[in-house]
Amino acid sequence: MREFMNITKALADENRVRTLLALRKGELCVCQITELFGLAPSTVSKHLSILFQAGLVESRKDGRWIYYKLPGRNAPVVVREALDWVEKALADNPHVLKDNQQLKKILKQDPADLCKRQCRK
Repeated sequence: MREFMNITKALADENRVRTLLALRKGELCVCQITELFGLAPSTVSKHLSILFQAGLVESRKDGRWIYYKLPGRNAPVVVREALDWVEKALADNPHVLKDNQQLKKILKQDPADLCKRQCRK
């Protein structure tokens, strides 16, 4: 029951759902997600923490940066089914399509430059 409740809590926020959908394109660092949504890094980190606790994302640290990705095939069935449901339900959502276009631009930028710029704000 706890696993289910953590997943539903994580999916109850638009920015967290949009983050999951952005991660379909592959691994992203926190600065790329911050750039995509225009949120404060601390807000993005809190959202990612909730997603991580629910098992909906995995993370790895590389130097100063933390990268997030969707879990692999070894994820629990309930996690895989939740991610599939989100993707199917929102595949044609205008916000998601706009995020995908913005993400293409962000992925062309050096993550180190994004982080430096965000730290100056």
